[in-house]
Amino acid sequence: MKKVGFQTDIYYGKNALDYLKTIHEQRIFIVLDPFLQETKILEKIEDYLSTGNNTWQLFADVVPDPPIENVTAGVEAMRDFEPDFVITIGGGSAMDAAKAIKDIAKKVYAMEELPLLAIPTTSGTGSEVTSYSVITDQNKGVKYPLTADSLIPETTILDVELVKTVPKSIVADTGMDALTHAVEAYAAKNANDFSDAMAEKAIRLLFDYLPKSYQNEQDDEAKEKVHHASTLAGFAFNTAGLGINHSIAHASGARFHIPHGRLNAILLPSVIAFNAGVHQNDNQHLTPAADRYATLARLLNLPATNQASGVRSFIKEVEKLRKKLDIPANLKAYQLEYNDEIEKEIVEASLNDSCTSMNPVEPTYQDIAAILKKIR
Repeated sequence: MKKVGFQTDIYYGKNALDYLKTIHEQRIFIVLDPFLQETKILEKIEDYLSTGNNTWQLFADVVPDPPIENVTAGVEAMRDFEPDFVITIGGGSAMDAAKAIKDIAKKVYAMEELPLLAIPTTSGTGSEVTSYSVITDQNKGVKYPLTADSLIPETTILDVELVKTVPKSIVADTGMDALTHAVEAYAAKNANDFSDAMAEKAIRLLFDYLPKSYQNEQDDEAKEKVHHASTLAGFAFNTAGLGINHSIAHASGARFHIPHGRLNAILLPSVIAFNAGVHQNDNQHLTPAADRYATLARLLNLPATNQASGVRSFIKEVEKLRKKLDIPANLKAYQLEYNDEIEKEIVEASLNDSCTSMNPVEPTYQDIAAILKKIR
């Protein structure tokens, strides 16, 4: 027997933030990206909350790839404030921090249930509907994906107005993160009819609308479709799992401090080729995953006369999308320090990452090292 559950209520469309007016007489702990403190976004949200006679405290000491120390500081602040409601506003780092802070505070200080409301201001992580939170150990240079149903937000607000002014580079990086979520979920070991439906829809939306969103910040339709696709992809991978694309991105990102979505975009063609077995330039080593990628090629009306051609068509389409978004094909531009010791560190962290267990093909040390070599 298997179970699929969707635990998050989603408010979307015009005036979605009006939902905040339904919250009354709560002590609210707000975790947010620091740059939002001086913006009209926070001002608008506080105006809504004030109509319900709420009191709140801001925790804005969130940094990218939130480290353990950052989460610990948030836990202590939450303990002191004693909230009965939590809101997180921002990108993946703010949401990851909020989820970890809330979960740890509840356990360590035996707090009562704390409903969590997520308001994403980027379109990519899917964290607003997932049971994942990624925390970084800066001393070890390792990212730890935490996984628990208690990390899933009870409510999410998707408001296109909050993503219209996101810088182009972040639109590109987070959009490709969402695409990677959907593609990995579609090929993952736990993929099922429910995750497939959401992954397929997310993939179609992203190929159709992500370039438009990147090129024109005033294209409300494109912004909204990409925002929805990100959440759909989040549902998909929360149900099916991810794979080594994320494992390697976690390990490499912790070491090199390159944006997570960008690393995913650079890795994706090589990971697809490995998982499908087309990396040897023949059709003799195809894996069952090849059929999944070929199906995605047909979904996008790409040439797919057989599995191998379908996989290669899909890889080329990913590369074309990446190019439209001005994301590099490799890491050469970063002039990274790289040696055998660093490679060993990244490979071992990738193999031990929790996402690796859901990859459709079990990788070896040599497999991960070969993928890293391709993107250098």
